Amino acid sequence: MNKDMNWGYKTTPQPQCADRELDYSRGLGLGGSSAINFGVFTVGARDDYEEWARIVDDDAFRWEPVQARLKRLENFHTTLPAGVSSKYAAPNASDHGSSGPLHVGFPAECEADVAPMIETFKQAGYPLNPDHNSGNPIGMSLLISSAHQGRRSTSQDLLTPRPENLTILTESPVQRVLLKGKKAVGVESNGQQYLASKEVILTAGSLDTPRILMHSGIGPKEQLEKYNIPVVHSCPPIGQGLRDHGFCPLVYTRTEGSTARAEFYGDQAAMDAALEEWKQTGTGPWAQFATEMGIGFFKSDELVASDEFKALPAEEQRYLNSETVPHFEMLTHFPIHWFLPGFRDEDLNYSCLLVFPYNGQSRGTATLQSSDPSVPLHFDPNFFEHPFDRRAAIASLREAVRFTKTEGYAKDTVATITAPQSDSDEDLLAYWAQTFGSSWHMTGTVKMGKPDDATAAVDKDFRLMGIDGLRVADMSVVPVLASCHVQAVAYIAGATCAEKLVKEHGLA
Repeated sequence: MNKDMNWGYKTTPQPQCADRELDYSRGLGLGGSSAINFGVFTVGARDDYEEWARIVDDDAFRWEPVQARLKRLENFHTTLPAGVSSKYAAPNASDHGSSGPLHVGFPAECEADVAPMIETFKQAGYPLNPDHNSGNPIGMSLLISSAHQGRRSTSQDLLTPRPENLTILTESPVQRVLLKGKKAVGVESNGQQYLASKEVILTAGSLDTPRILMHSGIGPKEQLEKYNIPVVHSCPPIGQGLRDHGFCPLVYTRTEGSTARAEFYGDQAAMDAALEEWKQTGTGPWAQFATEMGIGFFKSDELVASDEFKALPAEEQRYLNSETVPHFEMLTHFPIHWFLPGFRDEDLNYSCLLVFPYNGQSRGTATLQSSDPSVPLHFDPNFFEHPFDRRAAIASLREAVRFTKTEGYAKDTVATITAPQSDSDEDLLAYWAQTFGSSWHMTGTVKMGKPDDATAAVDKDFRLMGIDGLRVADMSVVPVLASCHVQAVAYIAGATCAEKLVKEHGLA
């Protein structure tokens, strides 16, 4: 929400989303998007990484070595908040690290209705999951966040204290890679050249790495020529293959006393006093509100039985039927009143569920719209273009609506603030069109793959194919849309590239 820390990107108008331009926020500053995101730390499915390894034919991306990297990365704080039973969160120490630079764990405190809400899911027949980051996320859990003692932990923490051989330049956006023939020799920023003795590594993310490459003369030939950029290396996949997750909300007014949101969010003096308490002791209402969620990952029998699922390629069906790959996600306790326009004070005693369909088959683009390298690309994620994606949206939202009508949830519902008109296919899809927003998980615009993969731009070692001395190590290279909020996947991409560099250059 702080515009000084956000690039403020938007998508193109989305035809399947009522022609709305959707928010495409990106972090501006040290830590990148980890400095502005919601701090959700989910690592996805074991089978996501097995699929990544299969696509690129490299065991380095299989779950076992990936989990080992995660354990070296994280400092997992296992203390549970008061009132939350270990049946809702019981991580196995062998699945987590305890001495890494990235602090992750559970909130210090929870709103009183968080544990009862997770129990309501159990009563409605959904499985519990003691640890959504074990490699199998299926089931309902207390959310693990990249935060500790009320403060977010960001990628900047991985460089604190700063290594002696690292120089950080702020307010220095990179315009292009410097090339000698087809060899990368440095980068240019604000007219200044910075030369590399060994290699250049880009980590500007799915929205900006393709921009830097294209303005360097590396990308789809017709786009470069249109904007009079000399073509050094024609690489059609760059900027193609954009994938993303998104969500819609279900919001209901609740019975008095079933939540404490109205008496807190509806009272500025109470919020101000809570902020002072938090500054002094790190405790109180601001250690609870908007810091905790229940999170659940589930499979959908309705989706698997659909014609749209059966029309997918056999290899994709196999992957989506893998044991640990969910078909949708539900989140509880999201502070939706900050995001819904016109939210009324009298509705603050509310419950919000967010619904996320997974495994989207649509492919979007990030394309040039100017010869000026400071101008962002044209972002068209093409949401819901693929029939499977529309069916996944319908099935996941129908399941969420069904949950809200179960006795355990419905007994405290007073009125509907926002929800579909009915659970018909037409009404559910219309609701998605009106309420869908990106969850900022942009992936795949400089995709990794085998040398004979026409959709791939980088190889399994993160090298940009066709250019010497240039690698990409961010979400743009990831060839799967992982079953999670992808912050952890970005760390995995970087850590895997680092491991390969250490071995290749003898840096151990």
